[in-house]
Amino acid sequence: MLQNFIDNINSLEVNMGNCMFRLILSMVLGMIVGAERKRKGQIAGIRTFALISMGACLAMLLSIYVPQVYLGLKNGDPGRIAAQVITGIGFLGGGAMIHMKGAVRGLTTAAGIWMTAIIGMAVGIGMYLCSIGATLLILLTLVVFEQYEKRRKLGQESKVINLTVKDIITDLEPYKNVFRRHSVHLSTFFIEYDYEHERTDLNFVVLVHAYTNLLPLLDELAKVGDPCKLTLSSQIDI
Repeated sequence: MLQNFIDNINSLEVNMGNCMFRLILSMVLGMIVGAERKRKGQIAGIRTFALISMGACLAMLLSIYVPQVYLGLKNGDPGRIAAQVITGIGFLGGGAMIHMKGAVRGLTTAAGIWMTAIIGMAVGIGMYLCSIGATLLILLTLVVFEQYEKRRKLGQESKVINLTVKDIITDLEPYKNVFRRHSVHLSTFFIEYDYEHERTDLNFVVLVHAYTNLLPLLDELAKVGDPCKLTLSSQIDI
């Protein structure tokens, strides 16, 4: 009986048995990837990734089933319907990305959506071990490599530090010295003087390693001059 089940799910001819098995497997694999993305606080989570994977799997099954039934062929062209999944999934990936001033967020989730769709297609054509292996590699990339990046502090990010000081500042050297002591690269800066209220707005655009703790830097900057406001952001909004 077990051999009959294995032969059924591996059959090149689409039937109810292998169709349901492939849809369920694609759903489970999509849920695994979606759970990791949800853990990171992304909007696209378990349900989204499960539906994407199942939809791609069903598209692949349709590509095989339609010529099999209507043209009397045991093997149809799997590229006819399923090929559109590659193009169409780009719209979902684009929706997962958040565009803001000077940056784009959600690229990893968009790539995960695209990869999950391909996994669903692979399940639909019967490449079970390859699909499971690809899912494990996705988790390796998203989880293990992220920890590696954090430990090695790979990559750099632009940050904007805004200081509002109760005085007219004409010498920026004390602030530059703080950045040097913390090995933070000062890319550029912008100054706005408010002579009516005797205040200066300082905007420092700095380049730092990803996952760097900037709290000691901010604490030391707050001790320079007489600041009344200090903010840190990832976007240039001045």
